[in-house]
Amino acid sequence: MSKHNELQLYLASGSPRRRELLTQLGYRFEVLRLDVPEQRLEGEKPQDYVCRLARDKAMAGLTVAPTPLPVLGSDTIVVLGDRVLEKPSDLFDAKDMLEALSGRVHQVMTAVALATPERCDVRLVTTNVAFRKLDEAEIEAYWRTGEPCDKAGAYGIQGIAGKFVSRIEGSYSAVVGLPLLETDLLIKAHLEQAG
Repeated sequence: MSKHNELQLYLASGSPRRRELLTQLGYRFEVLRLDVPEQRLEGEKPQDYVCRLARDKAMAGLTVAPTPLPVLGSDTIVVLGDRVLEKPSDLFDAKDMLEALSGRVHQVMTAVALATPERCDVRLVTTNVAFRKLDEAEIEAYWRTGEPCDKAGAYGIQGIAGKFVSRIEGSYSAVVGLPLLETDLLIKAHLEQAG
């Protein structure tokens, strides 16, 4: 294998959105599919929770990676006040989330972690997202598209729900699932140290 085609890292995520975003950065990687429990601890702050999940995914990836390359883990949560909105379990759950987000500003927190056997570096990116007012009929119609089912906060900004967003302050790619700037800087710094 030539130096140009050599694998540089692993992505500990089955998310097609994260895979697409990491591909945009131009790194050569393979996907590791893992089942890491996503359970918030009692009293755990949202930012600590999302950073821990990203770290847990990256560290779990290290244990299954076939070669000793760095592993990138990431997690995204939607936060409204003190409430963490994860993936909806059903229509009722999704409606509850989308009604809560309607006409309000919420935070999307995405943490990215790069783990090696020696260390694990984590970066957190918080983006403010404002939703316009939504009515019940459009929330139900949106649920029927299937898009909200596997998304934190019951929406995907890169899809149909983009029309609900009146404003964002921060990183669009982080809302999608992987902050391009911070991820690139994290990987570059590691490759420079390793090289």
